[in-house]
Amino acid sequence: MNTMIVIVGGLGILVVLLVIVLMDRLKQGGSSSHKRAKNQELLFKQANKRLEQTPRDPESLITVGDIYFQEHNWNAAFKTYEILAELSLTNKEINVFEVHLRYGLAALQVEKPDEAYKALILARSLQATDFDVNYNLGILEFQRKNYEKAAYMLIQACKQNPEHPQALRYLGDSFVNLGKYREALPLIRKAIDFAPTDKECLYTLATCYFELGRVDQALSIFLHLRIDPFLGAKACLQAGNIHIAQHQPVNAIQDFEIGLKHEKNSSPEVMTEMRYRLATVYLGQNEIGKALNLLEVIRYDNPGYKDVSALIERYQELNVNKNYQIFMLSPSADFIALCRKIVLSYYMQSKVKILNITNRSEWVDITTEIETTQWSDTIIFRFIRTLGSIGELVIRDFHARLKEVKAGKGICLSCGKYSEEARRYTEARIIDLIEKDKLMAILNTVDARINSSTAMAHK
Repeated sequence: MNTMIVIVGGLGILVVLLVIVLMDRLKQGGSSSHKRAKNQELLFKQANKRLEQTPRDPESLITVGDIYFQEHNWNAAFKTYEILAELSLTNKEINVFEVHLRYGLAALQVEKPDEAYKALILARSLQATDFDVNYNLGILEFQRKNYEKAAYMLIQACKQNPEHPQALRYLGDSFVNLGKYREALPLIRKAIDFAPTDKECLYTLATCYFELGRVDQALSIFLHLRIDPFLGAKACLQAGNIHIAQHQPVNAIQDFEIGLKHEKNSSPEVMTEMRYRLATVYLGQNEIGKALNLLEVIRYDNPGYKDVSALIERYQELNVNKNYQIFMLSPSADFIALCRKIVLSYYMQSKVKILNITNRSEWVDITTEIETTQWSDTIIFRFIRTLGSIGELVIRDFHARLKEVKAGKGICLSCGKYSEEARRYTEARIIDLIEKDKLMAILNTVDARINSSTAMAHK
């Protein structure tokens, strides 16, 4: 028992002694740090006094420049090293490499990239393997869009510091801009390993996956980034484009609508393209009103963007004319139903019997027997859904169909224009060509004509 007391007591004394020693060292360290600060302050004052007498004294400039640099007083450091850089050209006692390196780094901090570039290029001519020189020159070349040069500099930087996340990321981004996605992919992955919260890296990784055909992996990342306040708009645009390619318009609309909420932190170019892509999806879904609202915003902000004006001109008319919208955009069943209504009301006070409906991707033919008080005949109606030009070959095919059925007449209706060759072909044949103006008149009155025919039939 006495032995245990002695041991415990001895350990207690040792702990106390250790605490005393540590406290003493901390005091000495603090005292030493304080002394260094006092010495630095003294050196700074002395150097500034000498500079009052001799403003370009190299030794004094080196002293104050070093203090400014260590304290991150970048404006003062930049001005000081600017003078030292000039003096270093004639004064051999000045460390030219260090002066130009610090001059370049300070210039970057005060947003003077041209001065930084010149200084760092000179520093690199003296020491080509310095990490700071290669890394910062690589970023400057990247910002200048000199991606080949940027990649070269950043490769050197990564050799000197293989675990520097930003160097890896910028090198990967350089390869991406050069279209070298396979080379970029491992660099971006490695950068993410060192900096997993770097969203820019994640976006670049998704871009690499997409370009390499790994679309599902790319989409997963883009969807993850949709809520990011700074990258969300670009990620939404990419996700939406993928969903369009996958024929998933509902998901694409959701992507683009989320993306438009990021307008505050996004570029006008991305927002314009987002609106355009969303408008095209809306048009595909026959939501013309929503599409037109977006297209009008684009035309106001960016007149002449793509085919926006042409789309507005085309779809404004569709938006106010329901039957025209059905004729041009609705599913096949609705289109054929409208064509039947036109056929049934084309000749007023007539009996119409529909014999056959032929539905092709290019057109719909409806073969009828029509009887009026004065005549009866077999007539074929051809409905063509296009705004473009209709050539002679289409009309020749129609004429062949008339001969096959032994129809007395053919009526071809379209919102497009018939070519001169098509018109000449019909001159000696019993084919009526109905273009947009006449068709629009029919579409505007077809419902009223049907109602009138129905009312007369009931009488």
